[in-house]
Amino acid sequence: MDKLPMKENALSLPEKEYLLPGNRSCAGCGLSLAYRYILKALEGRAVITVTASCLTVLQGMYPLASVNVPSINTPFASVAAGASGLVAGLRSLGRDDLTVVGFAGDGGTSDIGIQSLSGAAARQTDFLYICYDNEGYMNTGTQHSSSTPFGAITTTTPIKGKRYFPKDMPKIMEAHNLPYIFTASSSFPIDLYQKVSKCRNIRGTKYGHVHIPCPPGWSFPTSKAVKIGKLAVETGMVVLYEIENGVLRLTSRSKQLAKNGNLKLLDEYISHQIRFAKLTGSDKQRIQDWINQRWQQYLARDIS
Repeated sequence: MDKLPMKENALSLPEKEYLLPGNRSCAGCGLSLAYRYILKALEGRAVITVTASCLTVLQGMYPLASVNVPSINTPFASVAAGASGLVAGLRSLGRDDLTVVGFAGDGGTSDIGIQSLSGAAARQTDFLYICYDNEGYMNTGTQHSSSTPFGAITTTTPIKGKRYFPKDMPKIMEAHNLPYIFTASSSFPIDLYQKVSKCRNIRGTKYGHVHIPCPPGWSFPTSKAVKIGKLAVETGMVVLYEIENGVLRLTSRSKQLAKNGNLKLLDEYISHQIRFAKLTGSDKQRIQDWINQRWQQYLARDIS
């Protein structure tokens, strides 16, 4: 089977596709790109459980689905609990060759589903949990979640935008003493592929947080989805890293920025998105200060 060379500019990937042609995602959806590379990294040796979300829409429901791996849909709050049941069932059958993966959006992770995720992580259940973060409840009408950025306009924060900063789910999961945590972006698919592939050889609960640009929810042209994701990283709104046994390493573009250059200014990212149209000058400065403070914290911990 084809393997990916472990280089940042690697272009050769397994040819087999597990996300089949034709799905119901929105045009320009970063989730369909991320999901394609995640499934390639798992090489079909996985059982997937998905909470009610955009991903349920993307892949469809039994008996019609746009993926050719076993996939189970669960209620909103219980994807980690469902994954725990799958792990126990497969273990009883002696199927240690399959990776159990739970998928949920930021609402189903940082808000509604955090209790079952925390419980599974406390037990060190052997599965991979991936939060695909499109920064709001996009499947139900663009309501804000605890992952929505400060100042972003949503249907539940329409006047001045959300007035508090997003919850740091990777940091919360780090407090559970997990063996491996990563952040990723659909706009940097090789980095995402490598991290998911690495998870297959690590026992215990693994947590991945993947940034997913959303054209209709964030109000930008569908053709700019990859560009928006890249700018999120290059301005420091999103930082790419992995934490293995408590040790943090910056990866991909974030690693390059740490070594060779400065972060781009916030305006280069938010100017493309109507959801930030009501930000004041003081709002922008608050966000820039938040970015700068977080970035310095990551630089202080990075050992790459």
